[in-house]
Amino acid sequence: MTRSLAAWLAGIAGAAALVLLPLALNRYGIYILSLWAVMTIAAIGLNLTLGYAGQISLAQGAFVGIGAYAVAILTTSGFPFVVGLAAALAVSFAVGWLLGYPALRVQHHYLAFVTLAFSTLAYLVFRNEEWLTKGIYGIVGVPRPSVLGIATAKPLPFYYLCLGALAVVSFAVWWLVRSPWGRAFVALRENPVRALSLGVDTRRYTLMAFAIGSALGGVAGAFYAPLVEFVDPTPFTLALSLNLLMMVIVGGAGFFLGPFLGALIAVLLPEWLRFMEGWYLIAYAVFVMVLLVISPTGILGILDRHLTARRTRAASQARAAAKPVLNSEAA
Repeated sequence: MTRSLAAWLAGIAGAAALVLLPLALNRYGIYILSLWAVMTIAAIGLNLTLGYAGQISLAQGAFVGIGAYAVAILTTSGFPFVVGLAAALAVSFAVGWLLGYPALRVQHHYLAFVTLAFSTLAYLVFRNEEWLTKGIYGIVGVPRPSVLGIATAKPLPFYYLCLGALAVVSFAVWWLVRSPWGRAFVALRENPVRALSLGVDTRRYTLMAFAIGSALGGVAGAFYAPLVEFVDPTPFTLALSLNLLMMVIVGGAGFFLGPFLGALIAVLLPEWLRFMEGWYLIAYAVFVMVLLVISPTGILGILDRHLTARRTRAASQARAAAKPVLNSEAA
């Protein structure tokens, strides 16, 4: 079986599991899977900014909050969900573009502090601007949308809506990273000076990396609001940005499937460890630390190293097998 065929079969099996597994789960289990789908969308956006373009951001949680508040404000005012989704996408894209400007002048931990400051600013706006966000009291009763006349008020239909959104985002990002834009992002990550010398407009691609990654954070927030049906500032602290960053790093930054695996671990593993009662968060933290000590490139980094080693051994064996043949022909 070829590697491409095995990858396709694994993808089909995974998709079938995501579609069929919720049928056997209770309401809370479906909620957790829906949360996984939403957080994966946000992690995909951060992976595009960090993993592909090499621009660190501690503000992704703030963009999830922007998207959530955009949908909550508009849908509770009578606008349809699609209007709120479009607003979340547009506002997050525009703010992300503006946030990208500091990345043109500062890099690495300096850029992290800039995005950290923005994350703090966004939280203060969510908390204090009661005329817009209702402050600490939050926005209650965020409705779940109807899609093609099908209501998603119940957990299972809304899960499938989140899963469909994840599928659309995944396909769009898969196309993007394989396009000339994606190659430009990777060149920007590997060596900005060399990329500039080869004619890559590093300024534009830096801004686009921030804007697109931030817009996907807004999309995640747009689905988070009707998922929980209540939006307040508490979930959108720096902790959410750090959790999303951990999802990308644990899964494997720069790998397409890294956010899927990282979100699976960050969202589901603590739930699976609840049988340990008060120790489950400690066990989860130890697991993450040990993993990153063993493989700083994440879980998919381990798999990539294994596959690279296999290809190297196979190539060495092929050269060794060909050498006697060449020697006999020369004789």
